[in-house]
Amino acid sequence: MSSYYYLVAQLPYLVYGQGVPMSSEAFRALAGEKLSAGDAALLDFCVLDPALAPHGAPVALPGRWFEWERALRFNLGRYRAQKLKRDFSFDAPPYPVDAVAAAKAAFALESPLEADFSLERARWDAIASFEGVDYFGRDRVYAYLLKLLLLERHALFKAEEGFSEYKTIYASIMNAAPLGAAGLGAISIESGEAT
Repeated sequence: MSSYYYLVAQLPYLVYGQGVPMSSEAFRALAGEKLSAGDAALLDFCVLDPALAPHGAPVALPGRWFEWERALRFNLGRYRAQKLKRDFSFDAPPYPVDAVAAAKAAFALESPLEADFSLERARWDAIASFEGVDYFGRDRVYAYLLKLLLLERHALFKAEEGFSEYKTIYASIMNAAPLGAAGLGAISIESGEAT
């Protein structure tokens, strides 16, 4: 297995929840130049959504990531179907256990934003567990790219703007909805109380 000391040694350290030190595209270009042709080809499999990856069975860290993410998504789907009292015609994989537990924990949270943050943290921890002990091996490179993608996604969350958009959408729905004969009043967005 190849060792990529010069590539890995120059990379800024990544910390969950902090800023993105470089774009994932810049990293793909840098790593593509330093990796062997076979290892560089696996960079295409380093995506957050396995459905967006090229066809074929990935190997190494991307394969473990796909298995984990697939279990997470199927279990989230199962919990959503159960909550909506709908039948689901698929088997949610029971393994990896930490992916199943992450889906259950996130689904139990009331706030969709907190649930999403919980899932992102679980994804980060899963990727870190896949890196292995070879600090300068190819799995470290793949994990770095996946972590960059998570940091980029995390940077897109802007709670204040999201809440403002939520209030705007909610107000437009309430203004468009006719008041029924039941005498329903408006509901304050901030307090959730009827007025």
